[in-house]
Amino acid sequence: MMIFRAAHAVAFIVALFAGGNALAQGVGTLEEIPFLAGRVKAGELPRMADRLPGQPRIIPLSKMGRQSGRYGGTIRMLMGDQRDIRFVTVYGYARLVGFDEEGKLRPDILASYESEGDRIFTLRLRPGHRWSDGHPLTAEDFRYWWDDVANNKRLSRSGLPPALLAEGKPPQFRVIDPQTVQYTWAAPNPKFLPALASAQAQTLFMPAHYMKQFHEKYADKTALAGAVAKARVRDWGALHERRSRAYRPENPDLPVLDPWVNTIAPPAERFVFVRNPFFHRVDEHGQQLPYVDRIEMSIGSGALIPAKVASAESDLQARYIRFDNYTFLKAHDKRHNYRVLLWDQGSGSQITLRPNLNSNDPVLRDLFRDVRFRRALSLGINRKDIIQVIYYGLGTAAGNSVLPGSALYTEKAAHAWTGHDPGEANRLLDEIGLVRRNAEGIRLLPDGRPAFLTIETAGESSEETDVLSLVAEDLRRVGLRIFIRSTQRDVFRRRAIAGQNEISVWQGMDNATPSADHEPEEIAPSSAQQLEWPLWGQHMATSGKEGEAPALPAARRLAELHKAWSRSTDYAQREKIWKEMLDLHADQVFTIGIVNRTKQPIVVSNDLKNFPDHGIYSFEPRSFFGAYFIDTLFWASEERRK
Repeated sequence: MMIFRAAHAVAFIVALFAGGNALAQGVGTLEEIPFLAGRVKAGELPRMADRLPGQPRIIPLSKMGRQSGRYGGTIRMLMGDQRDIRFVTVYGYARLVGFDEEGKLRPDILASYESEGDRIFTLRLRPGHRWSDGHPLTAEDFRYWWDDVANNKRLSRSGLPPALLAEGKPPQFRVIDPQTVQYTWAAPNPKFLPALASAQAQTLFMPAHYMKQFHEKYADKTALAGAVAKARVRDWGALHERRSRAYRPENPDLPVLDPWVNTIAPPAERFVFVRNPFFHRVDEHGQQLPYVDRIEMSIGSGALIPAKVASAESDLQARYIRFDNYTFLKAHDKRHNYRVLLWDQGSGSQITLRPNLNSNDPVLRDLFRDVRFRRALSLGINRKDIIQVIYYGLGTAAGNSVLPGSALYTEKAAHAWTGHDPGEANRLLDEIGLVRRNAEGIRLLPDGRPAFLTIETAGESSEETDVLSLVAEDLRRVGLRIFIRSTQRDVFRRRAIAGQNEISVWQGMDNATPSADHEPEEIAPSSAQQLEWPLWGQHMATSGKEGEAPALPAARRLAELHKAWSRSTDYAQREKIWKEMLDLHADQVFTIGIVNRTKQPIVVSNDLKNFPDHGIYSFEPRSFFGAYFIDTLFWASEERRK
């Protein structure tokens, strides 16, 4: 049985919160947060010691090389779309369990959890933990979601989400006591805990005390009908869905557990998030986090954001700025008192070529399914030149595989078939039978056509076009003629699924710093959205009801290993499965990575402290800034703390 308890608390904290009110115990004095002091004095809020859970999560700043902070101030951010308010939820990264910088799961909102054979999961809440409105967080919030949302046909028409199914079957849910719930599956479900730690986490609970007013089972029918009419939605279910969104926090009245709470409903050009008085994390001195009072997010044109950032209109910015903005941003850093950091991108490859193994063209389909052709494509690309020309030498020539920040990383998988070797590429293409050429030196396909290959993109990045232009020059030297075509994203994906795309371009593995506890779905046929084998992915995702069964032995083996991972019961099993999958996927070159560990510029005000100089910028598993605890950021200058 795996047990994980929040046992890293220092003795001071244990004493401080034992018995409830630390001030009454006389153990120590907590500095009240100035932003909340007036409400505390007026009796609108409890004192800090009484607002915190009995067992708060302690962030060990000194071990992390960070300073204890001072309260106050506002962090300004810029975004290009109102839907981007979700990034405050992502950055705050308050989850039942969360991944740390090393990729290990830790209790966060939970006080502890227990896993028995990855079948029985017991989740224990922190005693005294409250929602942002002060109402207790209890097992009733889990029961409400399970009984009245997840298993309500109106609210969950498509059934339970995949993370709550083991071999297609749901768990048994039970409330053990007001602070403890349990989920029991008949088969192992190793997807469960990682899904809770995701940047867009699997929901298991809702603030029942607030949401019941929008549910037909609990609400007064007349009042509910009036609320539906006022909101101009079709029925109570649509109203419930709109009011319950926590990931994209559009409802200022919805109680949350995040460090900051949205106060403005869309549509708006400026959103203000204020500190959650009942947030569950503290520093090692017992002071409640976050240090900063507010996050202000201004909405405007995404194209103008780099210029606004360079004018110091943002205090912390990564979204909507790219590597090609770095020189421009760096030129203004001293004048506007900010620094430009370069974090590693966390994807398996910045750009990957994905030959469509389900192409409608039978000649190209057979060609793409021949591993020698895929290897020849990879060997024909001069990655080092691309890195020098496009990325100013800041990047690593590699395939689409995991990064050194993962315990699963191996040089063998990362660099399989990535050396520039046009001689070997030509030999492989000759061996396939593509020996005839036209007058221009372009190889002829088996049906006599010139080897003209179209690479399709979603047309969203000039960087892709620049890289592909160099790729086209390289492959021309081995007798392949490349054309680049851009289409809108929805058209691009539809064409791929329909078998009309020949070779698609997309980024590599989204989570390239996984632990063995992460599901290896990205390197096995698992979804119709996978551009290299959409029909095979669809077949596996629908249990054979749609799509086509994988036709290649290596792809079938990846699917088998993926299924074996989903039935695994311990870390050692999962690690062994992952390593075999990574080696097989890399050797077969199902996706052709070009460069990884490229840089993401991050602009940070010089007065904003505790932001790390180095990190990995990725949605999964780090929630971009989330794993680095931006609730510990603070303003050094008194002026910015006002």
